[in-house]
Amino acid sequence: MTTDHLPETSAGGAPRGRPRDASRDRALMDATLAELQLHGYSGLTTAAVARRAGVSTATLYRRWRSKEDLVVGAARAWAENLGPDHDHGDLTADLGALLRDKASALEGPSGRLLRAVLGEAAHNQALADVLFDAFVVPLQERVLAVLDRAVERGEIPLVEDPLVVAELVIGPMVSHTFLVPPGSGGGAAATPGADIAERLLPYLLRALGVRAA
Repeated sequence: MTTDHLPETSAGGAPRGRPRDASRDRALMDATLAELQLHGYSGLTTAAVARRAGVSTATLYRRWRSKEDLVVGAARAWAENLGPDHDHGDLTADLGALLRDKASALEGPSGRLLRAVLGEAAHNQALADVLFDAFVVPLQERVLAVLDRAVERGEIPLVEDPLVVAELVIGPMVSHTFLVPPGSGGGAAATPGADIAERLLPYLLRALGVRAA
């Protein structure tokens, strides 16, 4: 599940006087995502974003001071929202729901933005930081909650390093969704994210000490 919320503030702060037009923020974030998908970070220009959004570059710069600020704002706008963490009553159901939510996120706007800017984040610390906060932390928190409930139910022993479990979710799902061509893994699912979500679940359960009934 993804979200299309907009950031409450931009790098430059809201101007005094006239109220900020949320529809222009929306248009600029939509345009930024579209330009990133077409041209990547290196090929994106603020002029192209403004033109696609139907606003002036002056309007864009009143909200974001630079191309980097604009893309950081877009990362926050399309931040991953894995949806509500319902207690389904057992680890298998909880973990399966998490994997399916992650698959949906990777196939939606947040995943498209992540694909477009991962390379830039390798040498852009500001972008790397916001990607970590917006995409990694929500999943870590969801995994920790799922594991805590499973421990409380007595389904599994205390997990020594639960963040490793989060890495075991992130790594395979991102690599499969972004790098493996559809249909290459032998899965029958309609989308690669849903495919790996179903295939990964039994391996994670075994790693956590859950045995098939």
